[in-house]
Amino acid sequence: MGVARQYCGQLGKQDNCQVAVSLSLASVQGSIPIAYQLYLPKDWAGDAERRKAAGVPENILFATKPEIALEQMRQAIASGVPMGVVLADAGYGDETAFRDGITEMGMLYAVGIRPATTVWAPGTAPLPPKPWSGHGIRPTRLRRGPGNEPVAVKALALALPKKAWRTVAWREGSNSKLSSRFAVVRVRPAHRDYLGSEMRPEEWLLIEWPEDEAEPTKYFLTTAPSYATLEQMVFVIKMRWRIERDYQDLKQNFGLSHFEGRNWRGFHHHATLSIAAYGFLMAQRLKAGRDGSGKKNFAERQVPAVPKDYVPRGSPARAASRT
Repeated sequence: MGVARQYCGQLGKQDNCQVAVSLSLASVQGSIPIAYQLYLPKDWAGDAERRKAAGVPENILFATKPEIALEQMRQAIASGVPMGVVLADAGYGDETAFRDGITEMGMLYAVGIRPATTVWAPGTAPLPPKPWSGHGIRPTRLRRGPGNEPVAVKALALALPKKAWRTVAWREGSNSKLSSRFAVVRVRPAHRDYLGSEMRPEEWLLIEWPEDEAEPTKYFLTTAPSYATLEQMVFVIKMRWRIERDYQDLKQNFGLSHFEGRNWRGFHHHATLSIAAYGFLMAQRLKAGRDGSGKKNFAERQVPAVPKDYVPRGSPARAASRT
């Protein structure tokens, strides 16, 4: 599963960049969105006049993008969609509540995080609660102290020995295999753990540092099993490429980014039709692949050409023909 997509369009009376949160199912054969919802900023969601003008349903209240994504996952699971590994960029992965929500649903994740995100490095951990003096409330919160602090993942990555880095290839590109350098270590997320009484479970910190870059470029936290291999984790995080590539198809070839309406229903209606058309083509591609009839673009090559005398609806030529 993969989440989040940005979309530029119009809603109400303002031209701006709208953000739609989506949930996609992905495999090596392709991906397709199964949920798609416009994100309303807090000032927008609380503006009665704007809401009425854009036809926003009364039951749509303000929710952050991670909250929308989690609800989409809950609905998908309730509908019987098989659970998978959740992929998301750092805009979502940096949210502790988002990661915790995925875990509570019984799913694994492999999500991007920012370089400044803090973790407990291998061999370190929060201090236990202060010893109880015998008076007052017994201390229960974990502690930090001088020389016992979590570190930013970037600092941890830069401190790793050279032998920690390995070159891993994950798929065939246009001309050669795609590969990069990676390192992986077991860490504990540290976000505000001093407010709790229990240490967070260990997770994998996966770091990418291409040979031609001056510093690491990408960081991920994943709850993959402790026995997972580096190659397996790299394969999973790079599956987001599949989703990004398919979204380009949706935007450029199926009109997802061509919405010019100004209301809630129109926005989602347009997205639904674009995704349905893409889903149909995806089904044809997969069918052609099973039959051995051709490559991935087999169905696309079979689409009939547009007649030479075709005049698009709404074009000046169509309007002139009616006068």
